[in-house]
Amino acid sequence: MTQYPDLRLFIGGAWRKTPDTQPVTNPATGQTIGTLPVARRSDLDDALDAARSGFRIWSRTAPRERADTLMRAAALLRERIEQVARDITMEHGKPLHEARAEVIRGCEFLEWDAGECQRLYGRTIPAPQGMTLSVVRQPIGTVAAFSPWNFPMSQPARKIAGALASGCSIILKAAEETPAGAVHIARALQDAGLPDGVLNLVFGVPSEISGYLIPQDQVRLVAFTGSTVVGRHLTGLASDHMTPVLMELGGHAPVIVCDDVDPSAGGVMGAARKFRNAGQVCTSPTRFYVDRTIAEPFTEAFVARARALAVGDGLEPGTEMGPVANDRRLAALSELVEDAVAKGAELRTGGRRIGNRGCFFEPTVLANVPHDARIMKEEPFGPVAIVNPVGSLDEAIGEANRLPFGLAAYGLTHTSANVNRLVEEVEAGNLSINTLEASWPETPFGGVKASGYGREGGEEGLHHYTVVKNVAHRMALG
Repeated sequence: MTQYPDLRLFIGGAWRKTPDTQPVTNPATGQTIGTLPVARRSDLDDALDAARSGFRIWSRTAPRERADTLMRAAALLRERIEQVARDITMEHGKPLHEARAEVIRGCEFLEWDAGECQRLYGRTIPAPQGMTLSVVRQPIGTVAAFSPWNFPMSQPARKIAGALASGCSIILKAAEETPAGAVHIARALQDAGLPDGVLNLVFGVPSEISGYLIPQDQVRLVAFTGSTVVGRHLTGLASDHMTPVLMELGGHAPVIVCDDVDPSAGGVMGAARKFRNAGQVCTSPTRFYVDRTIAEPFTEAFVARARALAVGDGLEPGTEMGPVANDRRLAALSELVEDAVAKGAELRTGGRRIGNRGCFFEPTVLANVPHDARIMKEEPFGPVAIVNPVGSLDEAIGEANRLPFGLAAYGLTHTSANVNRLVEEVEAGNLSINTLEASWPETPFGGVKASGYGREGGEEGLHHYTVVKNVAHRMALG
């Protein structure tokens, strides 16, 4: 088996160990596969100093040169895809084919932003004779970024790409449970010629690192992907210092299935997407609201596909779904399922831990779940789907909008009138029709309501990493 990487902090262009460490565990086996250094206060001070120096260099680097560096790094990661994917599977558990797809997706983020940074246009505004009025975009400064454990490579890549393309320096605290993806990105960028200090990578106690970095005057933007609870806390910290935030927070994505679709095809499609990454996706389709006339055949097809999934170690050939992240997720999922069943939900399949080795949970389908069940209000973030029949599109839209979340939503229909209503009425930052994919590098991604603020990706993605400066220039004094 390929050796898991030697984990280190990356500060000022140098890789360093620290006296304090914590283990990295493979959730499929429970075995320790690596030792992660924990940043001390002195390491964070060094990272701030390095980012300050890096910003002075990088912000004055031509967009074309920044783009070339990002493109070289993406090419290196594509060359190293087998090693990166295997490391992701070892630390996260997802099947190897999903890990490979994640590496490619991370590269696409780097490549898209490399091109987009050359199109951060300003504009000239018509002005009186002898006066020039113009608007320019400039990099905002040092970014403190925080990425989650569920996508170890593509989530760090998205934040690094946005910051670096815009000319910012960045201090990234990647997830302690799944650190290898961020380490591989940092190595690729160093090999691609990124100046020292532009990217700094730290690990440690999340609350201590965020509590120290966010109040620093040098930090000009906080970029976070994670839970709504933590996002609100970090937003409060940032607001105390008038620091802007980019927040991609939790969801509980609804899927509206109209009566004009093939229920069997829709059920198979829904299950295939729901159990990707063991359901540990902020945009995972979870609450299926199915027209009552097709609800039972849809549910039957969904359940059949769930039962047929090959669950196991992501490194084993044929595995379709790996473990959940840790024992805490197992306990949380079990509690949500038990609560739903106790309140009257039908357990159509799954609902239990698999075996006693590793963190495997059965692909689970709950039907006719009442409103007062916890899972109708709390995102399960795991391989559990809800299939509830509805009597009309009005009811489905009302149910979709009932929760305070609004990250992603989906609709399955072939009727243009239905599509128009979904576009107009569903409250979500990302709406997909007849596909259960919610995000692409070239499109803006983010939530509404309690699911966050700001956008990553697309033309809009780099705007948060810049400040708008209005310049008024009179040709002569007067």
